[in-house]
Amino acid sequence: MSTPTAINEEYDIVIAGGGTAACVIASRLASADAKLRILLLEAGPTTYNDPAHTHPLNFLSHHAPGSRTARAHVSQPSAVLGDRTTIVLCGQCLGGGSSINTMMYTRPSASDYDDWETVYQNPGWGSKDLIPLLRKIETFQVPGGGSTHGTDGPLAVSPGGFFTDIGKQFLQVARALDPVRAQKPDDTDTNDLETINVYTRWLKWMNAETGTRSDVPHNMIYPLKDTRPNLHFLTGVHVKHVTFDDENRATGVAYALNPLLHPDGPRTTHTVRGTKLVLVSAGAFGSPGILERSGIGAKDVLERVRVKQRVNLPGVGENYQDHNIIYAKYFAADDAQVLDALFRDEKGAIDAAAAEFGKSRKEISTHNSIDAAIKWRPSTPSEVAELGPEFQEYWDSYFVNAPDKPVLLIGVLSILLGDPTVLPPRKYFTLGSYIEYPLARGHVHITHADDVSSPVDFVPGFFWSKADVQPLTWVYKFMREIARRMPHFRGEPPMLHPKFAPSGPASVIAHAEGPVPFDAPRIVYSEEDERALEEFARAEVTTAWHSLGTCAMKPREQGGVVDSKLNVYGVRGLKVADLSVPPGNVSSNTYGTALVIGEKAAVIIAEELGIKGVA
Repeated sequence: MSTPTAINEEYDIVIAGGGTAACVIASRLASADAKLRILLLEAGPTTYNDPAHTHPLNFLSHHAPGSRTARAHVSQPSAVLGDRTTIVLCGQCLGGGSSINTMMYTRPSASDYDDWETVYQNPGWGSKDLIPLLRKIETFQVPGGGSTHGTDGPLAVSPGGFFTDIGKQFLQVARALDPVRAQKPDDTDTNDLETINVYTRWLKWMNAETGTRSDVPHNMIYPLKDTRPNLHFLTGVHVKHVTFDDENRATGVAYALNPLLHPDGPRTTHTVRGTKLVLVSAGAFGSPGILERSGIGAKDVLERVRVKQRVNLPGVGENYQDHNIIYAKYFAADDAQVLDALFRDEKGAIDAAAAEFGKSRKEISTHNSIDAAIKWRPSTPSEVAELGPEFQEYWDSYFVNAPDKPVLLIGVLSILLGDPTVLPPRKYFTLGSYIEYPLARGHVHITHADDVSSPVDFVPGFFWSKADVQPLTWVYKFMREIARRMPHFRGEPPMLHPKFAPSGPASVIAHAEGPVPFDAPRIVYSEEDERALEEFARAEVTTAWHSLGTCAMKPREQGGVVDSKLNVYGVRGLKVADLSVPPGNVSSNTYGTALVIGEKAAVIIAEELGIKGVA
């Protein structure tokens, strides 16, 4: 369906947003009750049988400027980042992030979900409640999967089709260089919600049997088209606001064509009724915007755009959280197994990979460039001290009594992760790391009462705390020690590294015939080098595109927007369910958490409507 005239005027449930959580909810409810009329409204296009969404090698195509499947949100300039802006991409197509993300299978720590239940007072949202739903969503295609993994869910998890020598070298060198960390095999399960401090091969949201991406639409929505006519979805439309009756009960939504996809289409606003429930599921940027355009939010925010306030809910759009990430790029040997030619779109490379796709499920085209990683946590007092005095204070208050919480995720990518036009067309690899629980907090607010396409007022808050800076400057140095010892190391592109003193021990190796000796001493950084490194970190730190928290599920008096049943405070018949509701961060990429929020929301809604077969 692609036009407003193709849908009905009334449904039982109207879902504003068609991303990961929305698709899970719609699929589960429609499957359980064939009479339940559900409409899902998505701003972006459909993805059906499009290789850009099914073939893993194509994931970076969605990140290019002018993408029609992702929306870029640009922050206000930040003084602590040298007046730089931050650009955050969000999925804008059916399936949202599940259809365009890097497919990196990463689960949080159990204590993250337990915090949602205990610290933020949300009964039913602890790890004991959510682990069964994590199992339900997946088929773990790895031998020896433990009790936290599923065996017959709709979304497959596997090592992917290829294991590059870059990934193997990273594991070999990191383990030898860091013997304090546990020495375990490549297939150690570091996503059981408990295990940390293990260097291991990293799993992917890919199907080992088909070599395809494990997205939600192709596995949970499109398969229902012949058996569940009660489920409708409409793509290419912007939800403007929620409609209400005189008793503050949500009655439906107003929507219009997305001008990006329909540049010549009419600008008419349509309405559709939801008789049992209106569910907002438009993500950490989209959901607070829909609420604010509906008059739900802080008085000063709404007054600035001349929206009449319906409910005073100052937490809407606040509590923005992400993962702050830093990358270090290196030249690789000519015979290294990397994906640069594919992502530079060199002549014939894409066509050759596409031709090979699916033949053996083992070729490099069934790869996302991410081979290996570790959830890293200091294991000695001296390691904590290396992260700086400000971090020490944070460690004592937050981490000491939560032994399953890592501080950093460190990984290797068999690609130059960045602009390929600024460097010669050769082979590269990248090491990257993000802070699992940054102290940074920001906000996302609307700047126009009616125009969904208007830029948002966005402040991510990166590096406002020194405790977020020091772990990333430390990890740059640690990653550098690993990279320089990897056999495929051939130098450091000077323009992509700090401006260290050229004659000092920390100076950049612009060209190398091979790695430094494994027993070479660690680099000693002068005070000048440390200043250059912090300047580099402030110039380069960026988003992991793991935005969450802007409609937080916590008590209203603490800035909450929804309760533990996902009901929006102050109105009736309106819920929010997506990555905007987590009250606290998670130590992982956020796809898995979006999935489990969708599963939990489906259970809650089914219980309230008396629908069986969802729990």
